Amino acid sequence: MAYVPPTWPVSVKGVALDTRGRVLLLKNERKEWELPGGRLETDDPTPEVTVAREISEESGWSVKAGPLLDVWIYQPLPETLPERRVVIITYGCTVLTPDAAPALSHEHKEIGLFAADEVPGLTMPDGYKQSIAAWYRRQG
Repeated sequence: MAYVPPTWPVSVKGVALDTRGRVLLLKNERKEWELPGGRLETDDPTPEVTVAREISEESGWSVKAGPLLDVWIYQPLPETLPERRVVIITYGCTVLTPDAAPALSHEHKEIGLFAADEVPGLTMPDGYKQSIAAWYRRQG
């Protein structure tokens, strides 16, 4: 029997900070906070284009994506079937519209801006927390 490698969806996320250094997060239908972003589409020329488009759609912010921060696998629950896994790619993002307040789209339940010391206590996957911490470290 020939080996068939797994094929998982890829989601590209961005860590974007406002002028006060707060990270933009969105609450999803699972009542978890998550980074803005979305699925890598076949017609997207690069993951950076994907994340910039998704952040604009989900918050109204214009960003420049890069550098790459992290790649990890999201599995909603340990007992979840392997085919439910999602590859998460996170980028640090420079907000090009720093004076604009983020606006909640129809895709999420809530939008928020959080200081670095608030992130560890939020309900969200550890991978997102690690990506956020990595971007804060790079920002100095």
